[in-house]
Amino acid sequence: MLEIIRLKRDLPFMKYARATIIVSSVFFALAVGALVFRGLNLGVDFTGGTVMEVTYPHAADLPKIRATLSGAGFSDAVAQTFGTARDVLIRLPVREGVTSAQLSEQVLAALKAADATVQLQRVEFVGPQVGAELLYDGSLALLVVTIGIMIYLAVRFEWRFAVGAMVATAHDIVFILGLFALFHWEFSLTVLAAVLAILGYSVNDTVVVFDRIRENFKKMRKASTAEIIDHSITQTLARTVILSGTTQLMVLAILFFGGETLFNFALALTIGIVVGTYSSVLVASPVVMWLGVSRADFVKPEKKSQADATP
Repeated sequence: MLEIIRLKRDLPFMKYARATIIVSSVFFALAVGALVFRGLNLGVDFTGGTVMEVTYPHAADLPKIRATLSGAGFSDAVAQTFGTARDVLIRLPVREGVTSAQLSEQVLAALKAADATVQLQRVEFVGPQVGAELLYDGSLALLVVTIGIMIYLAVRFEWRFAVGAMVATAHDIVFILGLFALFHWEFSLTVLAAVLAILGYSVNDTVVVFDRIRENFKKMRKASTAEIIDHSITQTLARTVILSGTTQLMVLAILFFGGETLFNFALALTIGIVVGTYSSVLVASPVVMWLGVSRADFVKPEKKSQADATP
């Protein structure tokens, strides 16, 4: 497969670096604007709410349960199987003027009207304070992972590569969050997990390109920095296309057939794979080039022998 899509000539990626950075900057600014003015539509995991567990003597019909809840005025409820196909977990956001007990009674009454065999297992209330702690912990995890990746890249490669990866990573995260804010898609713990997964995926893709750039700086003695970066990206392009394509196929299967519960998780991954692949090639590498990376950063100057030093 690698031989089929192997290119004989290097593609001039750095020739269009300025244009791609301008486009990325515009979309980055729009994403930040969406986050500032619209904000994220935080799910029950972060805002708090009521969590109910119900069970059926037979396999639960999730589409019917969701339709029942929607028809009873609980269109914002999230229903998913829990443990077995007979157990269902229902998450309900906080409603003003309605206690958790009243809310659970209304939901159970609607479910019993559709299927009298349903039984309530437990009801829990997740307070806003717990949700705020989860949001804080999730944001802290995102920050710590990002800092750790930057330190690793600075040690393994060079500080310019760490900055390039940081810019690309920020580009990916903000772009995904901006789209979720713009379209008001629900942002839950599963979506946060998807963002963290994309962070690692994007950095892995970037590291592969950076590693090839470092090798080619040592091999291509007469080439310019732009030519070396173009050659490195072209060399890794087949691997990038195959990895991104196969991963995207798996994620698309989850997106279309995974059901409502996994939809936003798969949606974030779908967007992230595309944006992460783009940023690894057309955001991280141009930043590294403009920061002035050169062969001297990787190839130590040869020491003059004592005989050569003697006049």
